[in-house]
Amino acid sequence: MNRRAFLGFLGVSSWLTYGVFAHAQSRVPIIGLLERSAPAGFRWVDGFRDGLRELGYIEGKNLVIERRHTLGHEAELRPLAAELVQMKPDVIVTLSTPAARAALEATKTIPVVFLAAGDPVATGLVTSLARPGGNGTGVSVLSPDLATKRVDLLRQLTPRAKRVAYLVDLANPSQVVSTKSSQAAAQSLGIKLEIYNATNAGEIASALRAIPWKSIDGVLIGGDPIFLAEGAKIAETIRAAKAPAIFPWRDFHDYGVLMTYSPNLYEVARRGAHYVDKILKGAKPADLPIEQVSKVELVINLRVADEMGIRVPQELLFRADEVIR
Repeated sequence: MNRRAFLGFLGVSSWLTYGVFAHAQSRVPIIGLLERSAPAGFRWVDGFRDGLRELGYIEGKNLVIERRHTLGHEAELRPLAAELVQMKPDVIVTLSTPAARAALEATKTIPVVFLAAGDPVATGLVTSLARPGGNGTGVSVLSPDLATKRVDLLRQLTPRAKRVAYLVDLANPSQVVSTKSSQAAAQSLGIKLEIYNATNAGEIASALRAIPWKSIDGVLIGGDPIFLAEGAKIAETIRAAKAPAIFPWRDFHDYGVLMTYSPNLYEVARRGAHYVDKILKGAKPADLPIEQVSKVELVINLRVADEMGIRVPQELLFRADEVIR
């Protein structure tokens, strides 16, 4: 090869090397969001986006987000998870235990960050909170502990309660675990917990008609997203029955409920952004311990209490993180 040809070869080679390097450097990460919720459901996506923005990630600039959601169960979530996997995202972020299970079933290689998962060990998402193993990690809302506490709060609200209706979606694995905790807590307090299983809007309507409103002492609402989607109907029925009730998410206050006890999903999602950041920088999900929510908020609406003729004990008001007057 003569000198001119050799120099030309070096120039082409350098250009190709630079082009490959530049392409690698300019590649925009793709985040897949898989959630079990209604389109206007939980406000968690705002918290997730804000958390990413604080870490320097701007959607449409140096980050792409592909979002898929359904109110269906795992059968409806699986094709959405498969669709996201085909896009080869850098990370899949999920909301709810069923969505996390669908994502982890769809891929064993793409990192999965699950948010608001119930008990990740009891529901089979991971083998350990400290060392998750596999390709999944995230933030747990410890739903069994929350369920137990809600039973206790309802007893404080209605000290003479003996019969309580529990509206729950037992097709959600985390709700099965929570129900067992609720039943144990109720039994220890001498309360009969009557289970009303509902997995869709029609079954919720049937359950609300079946509850013997004149003879129950209180109501517990399970944490499944389907109940938030039907929140207006549930809240209206409970207000009309003037039944003391505790709901699982702060978002229910949009529909006029008496009391909620829940983690702040906005903050949970912000924490999830930190997991994504670590993974994009090379961390392995298997090595990232699962974070357990430490702050849980009790919010009481005294306007609703007055409307329903319910006197909220002063001790509960002192304990509340927020009282709506």
